Amino acid sequence: MNNKKMKRPPMGDGLKRLISMLIQAYPVLLPVTGACIILSSITNALPAIFQQKILADIGDYWESGNWAAASKVILPKIFILVGLYILSLISIVLYTQFMAYITQGFLSKMRLALFDKMQNLPIRYFDTNKHGDIMSRYTNDIDALRQLISQALPTLLQTIILIVSVFFIMLYYSIWLTLVVILGVFGIMFVSGRAGGGSAKYFIRQQKSLGKVEGFVQEMMNGQKVIKVFNHEDLCREDFDKINEELYNDGFRAHAYANILGPVIQNIGNILYVLLAVVGGVLLLAKVPNISLSALFAGAIGIVTIDILIPFLNMAKQFTGNVNQLAQQINSVAMAIAGAERIFSMIDEQPEVDDGYVTLVNAEYDKDGKITETEKHTGRWAWKHPHGDGTLTYSPLEGNVELLDVDFAYEEGKTVLHNISLTAKPGEKIAFVGATGAGKTTITNLLNRFYDIEDGKIRYDNININKIRKADLRQSLGLVLQETNLFTGTVMDNIRYGKLDATDEQCKTAAKLAGADDFITRLPDGYNTMLENNGENLSQGQRQLIAIARAAVADPPVMIMDEATSSIDTHTEQIVQRGMDKLMEGRTVFVIAHRLSTVKNSDVIMVLDHGRIIERGTHEQLIEQKGQYYKLYTGAFELE
Repeated sequence: MNNKKMKRPPMGDGLKRLISMLIQAYPVLLPVTGACIILSSITNALPAIFQQKILADIGDYWESGNWAAASKVILPKIFILVGLYILSLISIVLYTQFMAYITQGFLSKMRLALFDKMQNLPIRYFDTNKHGDIMSRYTNDIDALRQLISQALPTLLQTIILIVSVFFIMLYYSIWLTLVVILGVFGIMFVSGRAGGGSAKYFIRQQKSLGKVEGFVQEMMNGQKVIKVFNHEDLCREDFDKINEELYNDGFRAHAYANILGPVIQNIGNILYVLLAVVGGVLLLAKVPNISLSALFAGAIGIVTIDILIPFLNMAKQFTGNVNQLAQQINSVAMAIAGAERIFSMIDEQPEVDDGYVTLVNAEYDKDGKITETEKHTGRWAWKHPHGDGTLTYSPLEGNVELLDVDFAYEEGKTVLHNISLTAKPGEKIAFVGATGAGKTTITNLLNRFYDIEDGKIRYDNININKIRKADLRQSLGLVLQETNLFTGTVMDNIRYGKLDATDEQCKTAAKLAGADDFITRLPDGYNTMLENNGENLSQGQRQLIAIARAAVADPPVMIMDEATSSIDTHTEQIVQRGMDKLMEGRTVFVIAHRLSTVKNSDVIMVLDHGRIIERGTHEQLIEQKGQYYKLYTGAFELE
């Protein structure tokens, strides 16, 4: 698999992609919501016109005192004004409810997309990325999108429409006064560009620093016992202080810029308000001709009057307030872009490559031994192998494993396995022993195709392992790791995890075979006892017994035991070993063990050193050779 880092796309592309996904997810509801926002914006801008007309009418009828005639003219405009406010209220209620539905629905879809992607990522990705940082994408980064969708985008749309609407209304009343407003807008834009740009930069850095902090905290929580045993609390605190200080600095600078932006723009708006009042007063006293769109359309230019100046001041206040709101959304947009970038970087990761086409099917045998495929569960399996000419062949699943001159490296140029060759047949138990880091677990990782080899071949039932679909390959393998993972659910659920259609009796039989039935029946609710937080209410040995039972219920032809009894006491180990011996009958078994007493009865023991097989043979043969195995078994190492 190509593990090269992908070129980072421009930040604007992340926002475009996010909006595009939002439109695709809600192609009808989103435009309807947008229409409600536009309607709300327009109905918020139009009242200024009617307020001016009502003031003008009151001025016209004030001297005449003909209030009967005035009421006929003014009351309809008041009713229209009230209607606009009601319409604005309705549109606001509608779009806020729609946005709540769209926001939570879209975030749910994004979490599903992340989780689906996570299931398809190779093991390598999780080996090279901190789990806490991955979790941060589900929490902090998704929450940043929530702020963008539910608050920033509606506010941006509404504010832009209001600004444009109010701007044209101001032009309709007075171009002179509008020019003063434009002067203030340039000042606001200058401040927003300087402060907003710095704020956005540090908000992006804050989002990434937050992921680092969560990754570190998760790592420390998992290793809390080790930290306390070695008295490393102070050292961990120092390490945490460093990354926390980085988060503090980024957060401080981000909010310092953000917090200063609002008051500065607000005060620019206040200065603009005073400047408009002064300029408007001068124009009013000087009786300067009022150039406006309304005058140009009517073909008659009047002068600036009080009924023009007062609504204009209100509109200017509204205009600068909306510009301030627009500037305040820079932070939410910046955080969302940073969050979207991290989310998309995970979604865009190359999935686990699976070009296999040989599949595992239920098999039936006729009296002549010919294999036929069937839909019903028969307990017998066969490899379905399609060929280029359109024909199909079936071969039985037996568990023959062969490695031929296999080389492997986790990182290019750093080979960890050299020229590994071995053959394992059904009923044989192959043991790998050697020092830590010799390559024992790596071999089993290759059998499961968690990683792909660099050179050589691995054959399974005489089929190149790369031709077998990974899901079918792994279905035919049972794996018990030294580090057990139990999931939230009952003991029965965790055993059944190995075979989801297994009956309760099959699960109990597997537990008895693994030696787990005795302690399970003594639990408060037996097999129905709930396990949480990786089964912390059980001992490590008990968790490992459940993991062995889980592998047993799967009933695979090949079993891989990676230090499967390392956490079990000697007495329990004897019980488990008897069960495992029954479990291993007729199967191909690979065993990794540091406790050499567990591999004495192996058909072949392979001693690895720095990724090479340096010895192989039975226990007796290797003891007679008095080589590395003899030293491991007897502890006969010379002190250098």
